[in-house]
Amino acid sequence: MSQRITVLLADDHHLVRRGFRRLIEDDPDLEVVGEASSGDEAVTMAARLGPQVVVMDCAMPGTSGLVATRRILAERPDTAVLMLSMHAERTLVSQAMAAGARGYVLKNALDLDLASAIRRVAAGETVVDPSVADEPVLKGEYRHGLRPRELEVLQLICQGLSNRAIAERLGLSVNTVSVHRANIMSRLGVRKTADLVVYALRNGLAGPL
Repeated sequence: MSQRITVLLADDHHLVRRGFRRLIEDDPDLEVVGEASSGDEAVTMAARLGPQVVVMDCAMPGTSGLVATRRILAERPDTAVLMLSMHAERTLVSQAMAAGARGYVLKNALDLDLASAIRRVAAGETVVDPSVADEPVLKGEYRHGLRPRELEVLQLICQGLSNRAIAERLGLSVNTVSVHRANIMSRLGVRKTADLVVYALRNGLAGPL
């Protein structure tokens, strides 16, 4: 039996968390390892529990889901964040993707398949609710499967910067940059930095050189 996907639930409403927990735990491949009732608690629990996926409420009081997502991914860039929201506004969807979320689904969607969305983001896919998936703002957010931060790192690699120099430029740890570099190469299917730069140049991902 394969190892189950670990999930942290973050929502400030207890009844919502309980309902989503039941949906998730109906799937034998998923395991809820913790529940957070605030953005700050989500950050702390993500660091302590190391879940593969964080199901994050977008609009929590205090530290919002967007801010919490940035803080979690700054420390654990391999974590997949699935953003839950009541709103389909383009601005919110764009902000969630820019923060590093791998998915954005609507809480009130009648056809919400939360377990499927969790499995997909855990596998590295981008999941966006069908009602907002065709919004123009999203089309450039995940170029060639890269998240905005990964694209930023790729452009600096193309400029010849070392991991340490990139870390200093972006305010990240060297280890975080190393993880980003590995993820980029894995997603683009290349093994050498030289091949990575060639790919970026051919596909218009290199940015200003």
